[in-house]
This record gives sequence, structure tokens and C-alpha cells, in this order.
Amino acid sequence: YGEGQGVYFSWFLMAVITMTAGTTFLMWLGEQIDEYGVGNGISLLIMAGILARMIPALYQELRPVFDEGLELSSSGGKLGFDTLAVLFVLFVSVVAGVVYMTRAQRRILTQSAKHVRGRRVYGGARDYLPLLVNQAGVMPIIFASSLLLFPLTFFQTLAHWYPGSAWIAALANVFHRGDGFWYNAMYIGLIYFFCYFWTAITFNPNEIAEQLKDNGSIILGYRPGRRTAEYLEKVMVRITYVGAGFLAAVAIIPTIVADWLGVNYQIAQFYGGTSLLIAVSVAFDLVQKIDSHIVMRNYKGLLE
Repeated sequence: YGEGQGVYFSWFLMAVITMTAGTTFLMWLGEQIDEYGVGNGISLLIMAGILARMIPALYQELRPVFDEGLELSSSGGKLGFDTLAVLFVLFVSVVAGVVYMTRAQRRILTQSAKHVRGRRVYGGARDYLPLLVNQAGVMPIIFASSLLLFPLTFFQTLAHWYPGSAWIAALANVFHRGDGFWYNAMYIGLIYFFCYFWTAITFNPNEIAEQLKDNGSIILGYRPGRRTAEYLEKVMVRITYVGAGFLAAVAIIPTIVADWLGVNYQIAQFYGGTSLLIAVSVAFDLVQKIDSHIVMRNYKGLLE
């Protein structure tokens, strides 16, 4: 290599070694957290990284307020008390909605068959089969946002090769995050597609119907087997539509907050998207695992 190329190659090699060492250390730290039973180690580290980015982003947004004081109304690109109040109420509302929809269930009433053993009768009790409204979790948003990066990169590369082409530049602008109606429409459409796709992979109504049949349980009004599987599939299609609408709303809230309220996107992304969903999901998982450890030691649980 030449002198300049050797320097660039050395920097590249150092960056690769640093990233590899950092990733290895994070994986080891996550395994230690899993071993001592605190929670899901990798998920906790991801949530810690998300929350760590919130503090400097919030400081950069509120720095003019600290330097120049707080005004009653926003003007000249400066945050005012009215905008801060709206942001606070909106953040609490979005978090409450995400928590509610993350835990939302469609409970299907089931009844177990009665078994006579000697002089005693067992079974016959009614229970419910819980189906999560947001069965796919955060995966549809991750898939949709990742898939939209490919046409953006492609058209940006073409615009770099052909700088005089107006239509290539226009297509590249269409795929910018939150830039206009068409990006949001494609984003929402992909979220709906991946919601149904992921639910079809993870949810098998035929298997659940067979398990209910083997356990002697039935869904009231439906025969065991094929009719039960068809009913479960119909219910899952309906609640998946609601769950996909919830994910689509959460995905575009940061864009709405950034455009309408004039807030930096680094702050607006904590009002929705993958960051908020991951943080809420990991927090629930951590609380449940801590609660299970407390109950195992004969103490009162956190969720009681």
C-alpha cells in the first residue's frame, strides 16, 4: 500500500478490532446477566443504550431554555412552556397507550370436559385462552424500516452517478424517513404486511386446536378440531388488524411530533418507534422475572 492507503487501512483495521472487542464484551456481559437471573441480558443492554441516548438528546433540546430562559409560547424556533406541556402530556399518553396495547389480550372462553374417577368428578371448569393483540411485537417496524433503506440507498447512489437527473433525485427524496405522504404510506403498508406475515409464522391455530382437543377442552359453540382452528384463525386475523394499526400509529408518531411541534428528531423518536416499544417490552419482562424470583422465596410479588 501507499502511505495514504496504509494509514486508511490501519484506521479501518483498528475500527474492526475495536468493534469486535466491544461486541464480545457486551455478549459476555449479557450472558452474565442471564446467568445470575436478573433478566434478559442483551435486551437490558439494548434498553440501557436507548435510555442513555435520551439524556444528551434532551439536554441539546432544552439547552436554549437553560441559557435564555423559558417563555410562555414558542417563537423563533425556541421551545416555550406551551410546547413543553404538550410534549409532556403526549409522552405520558403514548407510553400509557403502548403499555395498554402491549398487554392487551383477546380472551376466548374455553371449558374443560368432566372426568369421573371413583366417586369424584374432575374438570368441567371454565377458563380462557389469551391471544395477544400485538402478537408480532416490534419486529414489523424493524422489518419495514430496514426494507425501506434499500430503495433509498439505491436511488441515492444513482443520484450520485447522475447528478443532473431530476427524477432520480425526486425518487431518492421520496424514501427519506418521514419525508412526505408516500413514505408514510409505504411504511404503514409494510407494517401491516409484516404484522400478518410474522403472526402467520408464530401462531399456528391447527396446533392450538389439537392441544385443546388433547387436553379435553373446547371453545364454546365450536367443535374440536377443524372448526376450532378456523375460529381461532378468524379471531387472530381481526385482532392482528388492530395490532398492526397500533404499530403503524406508534411508528409515525415521531415524524408527526418532529414536523408539527418543531422538535428535534432525536427527541421525537422516543415518542414511538422501536425505541419506545423495546423499552416497554424489556421493562415488563424485567418486572415479571423479578416478581417470579420474589414469589419463589415466599414473599409477596411486585404485581400483587
